[in-house]
Amino acid sequence: MVVLLGERDEHLLLVEEAFSRAEILVRGNEITVSGSVDDTQKIAQLIEELLGVIDREETLSASSVRQTIDLIQREGLRPSQVLGDVLIAKHGKAIAPRTEGQKAYVDAIRRSTVTFAIGPAGTGKSYLAVASAVRALQEKEVSRIILTRPAVEAGERLGFLPGSLTEKIDPYMRPLYDALYEMSDAEMLPRLMERGTVEVAPLAFMRGRTLNDSFIILDEAQNTTPEQMKMFLTRLGFGSKAVINGDATQTDLPAGHRSGLTEVMAILEGIEGIEFVHLGGRDVVRHRIVQDIVEAYRVHTEERVEAGE
Repeated sequence: MVVLLGERDEHLLLVEEAFSRAEILVRGNEITVSGSVDDTQKIAQLIEELLGVIDREETLSASSVRQTIDLIQREGLRPSQVLGDVLIAKHGKAIAPRTEGQKAYVDAIRRSTVTFAIGPAGTGKSYLAVASAVRALQEKEVSRIILTRPAVEAGERLGFLPGSLTEKIDPYMRPLYDALYEMSDAEMLPRLMERGTVEVAPLAFMRGRTLNDSFIILDEAQNTTPEQMKMFLTRLGFGSKAVINGDATQTDLPAGHRSGLTEVMAILEGIEGIEFVHLGGRDVVRHRIVQDIVEAYRVHTEERVEAGE
């Protein structure tokens, strides 16, 4: 009961806030709920789902309680279907989708040869793709993982950075390195990279290659040109799977350059084996305020479009 309610009843307060018209009373190990039929049924289901998390010996945090509340209020998949879809477990931490949109993304990766994920920062596009790749490697579905992204950032180009080519590239690839280190053995990863089982490289290094039996992730795809996107997609070989993700609203390409991610949605829609997943503010799993920031920017962009700016 202490774990369920949270420290200083933090979890209980979240439930009371979400279902403000219902009354929740706790006496010892007994919880009594009164209110409308709809609210009482949802609260009962919520408690069952949270107890399931505790039974699976997973961490019950304020964040996971909020995510479970959101899933129940949306009346879609049961939270256990989403939160229980564990991709990999490392050091007692389960890596799984946290929202219905993320669950749809993970399922699309399983089904499709090529999966596109379009959405704002914090929606788990890169993180879940890397987790899916690590799982595929562990289960011998592929023989190597290749992570790539265009070396383009706001206000910077490789030639202006100090150091060797490797040192120039490293800052661009750092987010992918971080995700890999979190999901794999810190001692094993360098050996896997030496053998070529795991490769992290800029997109330009993909030209002229055919990538067989590989799980390939293209990160920050909004910074590709249409030509680069076509080049990447035509690298796909036998037994391979590709995941391409990005935020179409945050391109760092020079003014006047089209984004390959934006263009490819119109070109490849409807092709068998290719799926597009669109993630939004509800799928942001960072600090709660990030959801509000993403939503505020979305509304602002729509207002500018309507005003013809």
